[in-house]
Amino acid sequence: LFLKKFKDIEGVVKMVEVDGEELVKKFAEEMEEMLGRKMKSVKRLAEAAEDADLYHEYNETLEFDYYNSLLINTVDEDGNPVPLGGEFQLEENEHFSKLRVNTDQSNIQVPTNVYNKDPDILNGAYMSEALNDVFTENFRKDPTLTWQYFGSATGFFRLYPGIKWTPDENGVVTFDCRNRNWYIQAATSPKDVVIVVDVSGSMKGLRLTIAKHTINTILDTLGENDFVNVIAHFKLLVDELHVKGEGRVKNAMKESFKILNEAAAQGQGSLCNQAIMLITDGAMEDFQDVFEEFNWPERRLFNTQAQSLLLMTSVAMPVFSKKKETLSHGILLGVVGTDVALRELMRLAPRYKLGVHGYAYLITNNGYILSHPDLRPLYKEGKKLKPKPNYNSVDLSEVEWEDTEEKLRTAMVKGETGTLSLDVRTSVDKGRRVMFLKNDYFYTIINETPFSLGIVLTQGYGQYIFIGNVSVEEGLHDLEAPDLIIASEWTYCETDIDPDHRKLTQLEAVKRYLTGKDADLECDALLIEQTLFDAVVTAPMEAYWTALMLNTSGVDEGIETAFLGTRSGLMRFQRYTGIEKRIGKALILGTLPAVKNDQQLESDKINSYCHRVYHRIILTLNSTFKSSREMKVSKQMGF
Repeated sequence: LFLKKFKDIEGVVKMVEVDGEELVKKFAEEMEEMLGRKMKSVKRLAEAAEDADLYHEYNETLEFDYYNSLLINTVDEDGNPVPLGGEFQLEENEHFSKLRVNTDQSNIQVPTNVYNKDPDILNGAYMSEALNDVFTENFRKDPTLTWQYFGSATGFFRLYPGIKWTPDENGVVTFDCRNRNWYIQAATSPKDVVIVVDVSGSMKGLRLTIAKHTINTILDTLGENDFVNVIAHFKLLVDELHVKGEGRVKNAMKESFKILNEAAAQGQGSLCNQAIMLITDGAMEDFQDVFEEFNWPERRLFNTQAQSLLLMTSVAMPVFSKKKETLSHGILLGVVGTDVALRELMRLAPRYKLGVHGYAYLITNNGYILSHPDLRPLYKEGKKLKPKPNYNSVDLSEVEWEDTEEKLRTAMVKGETGTLSLDVRTSVDKGRRVMFLKNDYFYTIINETPFSLGIVLTQGYGQYIFIGNVSVEEGLHDLEAPDLIIASEWTYCETDIDPDHRKLTQLEAVKRYLTGKDADLECDALLIEQTLFDAVVTAPMEAYWTALMLNTSGVDEGIETAFLGTRSGLMRFQRYTGIEKRIGKALILGTLPAVKNDQQLESDKINSYCHRVYHRIILTLNSTFKSSREMKVSKQMGF
């Protein structure tokens, strides 16, 4: 069927070769733009929180009723709202996993072990009310935002949109934002550290012992997201410091700044805070001009720490007090952040552009996987999904194990752009079969983030895209077939931006877009063009499969379903019933299949039908749009 079809339409279709290098750069730019919007939202929250604290006067006797997420909509025996439990409107929202939320207000969660009317809590809740307007404005500017929050150093957690918090079976709320990884990582801030040690003649005996102990103590405080230079450059700096002298120390400080600046410029290291630790028995007297040359007091460094908890990435930023009396002490007020669903991020690298065995993946600058098809972070315990232990510290080398020399991993950790080919073995059919493939890896850094993106294209599978063009009318007609579905997890149209679109399936959204019923829908024109083409070309399969079902000898016993899938995510299928039911159907239709001539007649009918369909498709491929509505839609799609 399809060889004949290809010959019929060969003149009006084209084959386009996939350029992996251009594709990975394009995906990375789109991800940078998306994450950049999240970072801007978080920065607005941090600035608003710092300003609110700056102008807030602490009041030991403050009385303030805030919305406590545990107590909202709760009444006492007399039907009156309990303290901190006023009426709080909640509505189910598709964008927030169908939870009941309030998108006009945030509310506050306080752990059971923290007194919810403590003066520190009341002052912090009152001060952070200023974040409500920023939460809602952020969500208005970027409707793809999910949860936004402020975790206070005093223990309360302000969450937008507001929700009803459910305690455990004992009535206890154990969640404490200060113990969450996103809070800890943002509060301590990933950092690049250069340790400069004075090893001159005066640094002997006890002083040298203290210096060594100091270095070990510093190293013990560093985490997996910190970067420290204690080997090559350490020796260089030591050589500079062998002869005691302020000029030598100054040169070593300059060298340290250069190391840190080069790392930041090349997108290496933590991409966050930087520190130089000088260990000496004498103070520098000429450091002022060094800091004026290299250090910028107004420079703002913030954390974009990713933790893939339940397939989420947290973009978080520490909030510090700007009051004059505490400015020099670096008083931490808390951490602001937002969650980015990794699924939404990976939608920017659609599968249909990568081919049947192609995929995209994300790693951090320490080589840990954020997203990869072979990363399976969850397991089932009864009906619940739970994260596996240490799933968020799985290294790229553990899934791309054919990279035995770690060339791929090393290049990506360094933030390089390049390509690599590997012979790989992969499993299909849930591990029941193994395939030997030749994969081309393309990778690049996502600027302004600690992430690198990679895509994989398999040679011989997806190296070319088959592009054809059909009319909207013809394609819509064939999309209406009952045996047709499209990949619901793919993004043909953005249904998550406008609240009115969130209840639409992808197929419903595509139909509304093509008919011009919803001009506000944003859709992937290339993907829809390919889907329409595939719908028309595969349309004869419906009649072919139906004829087999009505023919008692057409389908072998034990076959339950026939299906056909295309690169655009379209699938046609036919479920076969038992032979007794097929005979019954034939009797109802008056076409007894027992006589050989009748079987031949049925075959002639289907061949005739297919021929008419093929002829109809050829005419369609050369047809033009006649109605003004079709012309409008075709222009939108770039046909």
